[in-house]
Amino acid sequence: MKSENVMGKSSARSLPSRPETREIAAIDLGSNSFHMIIARIMNGSIQILSRLKQKVQLAEGLDENNVLSQAAITRGVNCLALFAERLQGFAAENVNVVGTYTLRRAVNNDEFLRQAKAVFPYPINIITGKIEAQTIYAGVSHTQPETGKKFVIDIGGGSTEMIIGENFTPILAESRHMGCVSFAKQFFPQGRITKQHFDNARRAALMKIEDLAYEYRHLGWDVVLGSSGTIKTVHQVIMANLDPNGLITPDRLQHLIEQTLQHTHFDDLKLSGLIEERADVFVPGLAILSAVFDTFGIQQMRYSDGALREGVMYSLEKTFQVSNIRERTALGLAEQFTIDQAQAERVYQSVKLLSQQYKYWKKPTLRAEMMDILFWAARLHEVGIVVNHKGMQKHSAYILQNMELPGFDKEQQRLLATLVRYQINLIKLTELSKFARFDEQDVLALVRLLRLAIILNKSRQATEKTEQISLRINHQLTHWTLHFAQDYLLHTPLICNELKAEKRLLNEMGLDISFT
Repeated sequence: MKSENVMGKSSARSLPSRPETREIAAIDLGSNSFHMIIARIMNGSIQILSRLKQKVQLAEGLDENNVLSQAAITRGVNCLALFAERLQGFAAENVNVVGTYTLRRAVNNDEFLRQAKAVFPYPINIITGKIEAQTIYAGVSHTQPETGKKFVIDIGGGSTEMIIGENFTPILAESRHMGCVSFAKQFFPQGRITKQHFDNARRAALMKIEDLAYEYRHLGWDVVLGSSGTIKTVHQVIMANLDPNGLITPDRLQHLIEQTLQHTHFDDLKLSGLIEERADVFVPGLAILSAVFDTFGIQQMRYSDGALREGVMYSLEKTFQVSNIRERTALGLAEQFTIDQAQAERVYQSVKLLSQQYKYWKKPTLRAEMMDILFWAARLHEVGIVVNHKGMQKHSAYILQNMELPGFDKEQQRLLATLVRYQINLIKLTELSKFARFDEQDVLALVRLLRLAIILNKSRQATEKTEQISLRINHQLTHWTLHFAQDYLLHTPLICNELKAEKRLLNEMGLDISFT
C-alpha cells in the first residue's frame, strides 16, 4: 500500500478559514439498494450523521424490453418517501440524488420520476455510466489513503465500473452492463446454483470487458481498490474464513467459488461472513469479480468503503479536494476538539526524534505506514480532553476508534486508537489489540515511543530543548536507555520524576528503561 508520507507537513501549514456548518445529503439510487448519507460539514471535514440503506432491487423489475415494472417503481418510490421524511428542512442545494444503471436503462424512467416527485421534493439526476464511474472514483479517492495510480472497480446491481486514475483525476473510466442483480436474473433462474450457471455468468462477463484488457494493462496501476456491496461481501467472507485482512486474491476467489458450488440454491448458501440478505447477489457478483481479475491480471485487491454515494457527497463541497486525505481529516479533528496544537507539535517533534533511532521492526516493510500513524497519534492524542481530562486516554481512543476517519483504513484506525489508549498508565499486554497487519512487538514499540514523547513534554512548554536525546535498545528489546545532554534531567525535575514512574510501570510488565 502506498501510504501518504506526512512527516513534518501539516505542522507548517496555517489552518485555512472554514465555511460555516452545513448539513448535506447524498443519495444513490442503485440497481440493488438505495443508499442515503446525511453528513455535516464542520471544521473543514465531513462528519457522517447517519447512513440509511434499503434493498429495492430495481434491476429485478427491468424486463427484456427495458421496461421497469410498476412493482419495482413502487418499491423505489416507497423508499424515497422514507428518505424524504428524514430530509425535512433540507434545502435543495444541499441534497444530491443520482440514479444509476437501471434508471438510465429503463425506457419508462420518466414514469418513475413522475411518481417519485409526488413524495420526494428533490431533483433526481440520472447519470451516464461514465459519470457514474468517475463519481465512484472520486468517492474512493476522497476516503482512502493511497496515492499514485489507482485501479478502482465497483460491481453494482446492474453495472460494473472500472476506472484507472491518478490521485483525484480519472484517466480511463468505463461502465459495462453487468451487475449482480441483472446476472442473478439472467444466469441463475429461480436461484439455482450449478457449475454451468456459474460458468455461463463468468463467460458473459469476460466477453463484456475483454476489449478493455490491453488499454488498462498498458496504462497500469499501483494499487487495486474495490468498492460497493459485492466486493464488500467477498472481503467480509475472506476475513471470516481465510485472512483477517480481507485482502482479495485469485487463490482466495477460487476457494470461494469452490465453496459456493457445493451448494445448489441461493437460499442454502451458508458461508461465514455472508449475510443472508446478500446471498442472492453474492454468487453472480463472484462470477463477475472472477472475470475482472482474470481479464486484467489482478493479483490483489483491497476493499474501499468509499464509493458512489461518497463521491456524490464530496461533490457538494468543492473545498475537499486535497492531496493529503489524512491531513484534511486530522486538521478537522484538531479544530473540532480544540486540540492544543502547540503541545501536539512538541509531542510530534519528540516522537519523530525518538522513532528515527528505533531500528528493530519485525515488519520493516510497514515502517513508513506505522510511522505515519504514530505521528498522527502524537498530534491527536489529546482529542479526548474535550470530554474530561480524567481518563483522557480512554476518551481519545473511543473517539478515534468510532469516528469516520477518511484516509485511514480500519486497521490503521485501530492502531491509531490503540496508541492513544495506552499513552499513559499501565499497559496490559493481554489487552493490546491483535492486528492482522501489524506485529505485536512493533505495536508495543510504537506505544512506548509515544509515551516517552508525551513524558518529555509534560511541562507543556518548550523551556528545555530535547534534540540531543539518544536511544539505545538491548537485543531482547526489553531494556531501553535514554541518554540526554549534560544536566538536562537536572534542569527538568518533572520529566525526571515522570521517567522514574514510567520505569516502575514498565518493570511490572517485565520491561525496563534507564536514563542518564
